[in-house]
Amino acid sequence: MMNSGDVVKKVRDALIEASSTFSADKIRAYERAIGSEQDERAKFILRTLLENAQIAQKNKSPLCDDTGIPHLVLEAGPHSVITGKLLEDIRHGVEEGLKKLPGRPMGLLGNDSERLEQSGGISPNSEDVLPAPILLKESDEDITRLHIMMFGGGPAIRAKTYRVFHKHDVKEVMNEIVEWAIEAVAQLGCSPCTLAIGVGRSHYEASALMMEALVEGNYDRQSDMESEITNRVNESGIGPMGLRGRSSVLSTFMKVGPQRASGVRIVCLRPCCCFEPRIARVELA
Repeated sequence: MMNSGDVVKKVRDALIEASSTFSADKIRAYERAIGSEQDERAKFILRTLLENAQIAQKNKSPLCDDTGIPHLVLEAGPHSVITGKLLEDIRHGVEEGLKKLPGRPMGLLGNDSERLEQSGGISPNSEDVLPAPILLKESDEDITRLHIMMFGGGPAIRAKTYRVFHKHDVKEVMNEIVEWAIEAVAQLGCSPCTLAIGVGRSHYEASALMMEALVEGNYDRQSDMESEITNRVNESGIGPMGLRGRSSVLSTFMKVGPQRASGVRIVCLRPCCCFEPRIARVELA
């Protein structure tokens, strides 16, 4: 395990990378969308979004003014040692990354009721935007790897975690997901989207699987179910920024977990915006 100072620095730099950089496979997805898009307005928007990403990466500046809430997935191999000190160093690295980026000050002050009603004021400090609880993920690799994702507010508003009556037919589940996705993408506006989907036995599990789908997702690979969802949503013609076109969704990342013998499946859908998933990875051991 590396020393505390190195962990803090690596986490800090990974948060900045997540906030300011498109992955290589996402760049290729944008290039494919530009090549296949027939609507000139949609093509212009796609080019502009890709240019914005290139400038952000060059300057190490945020991709969007909504710099997001840090969401962390800690991947642990067979010999990983996860200590309270490591978690403390990760939290410190996140704080340093938010300060250096800088993140948009969005941390609310006050007690529980004051934070709920937003009456206690807003902290001026970027580092007071606290990360969500860390999700631990098992790995067959002998690694300790941290995945950092920055989640914006728009996708959270349009996301949905709810039950689907499957009626012993996967088509019922797929149809419901597509219906949710079309509604969410149209309302979000910040498209083209990446759809993140988890299907589990509880709301917690479905949400965790949605997070894992983002960690494991690759724009160059789509399963049959992922491709079907992407294609069907794109047939709706919502288009980039909702201005019509064939590029409403760049890709779908879907993870189906264990299921129980019941009449329902719990589905979590997040319509990630044109800049999400803002994600970076760092090896901590």
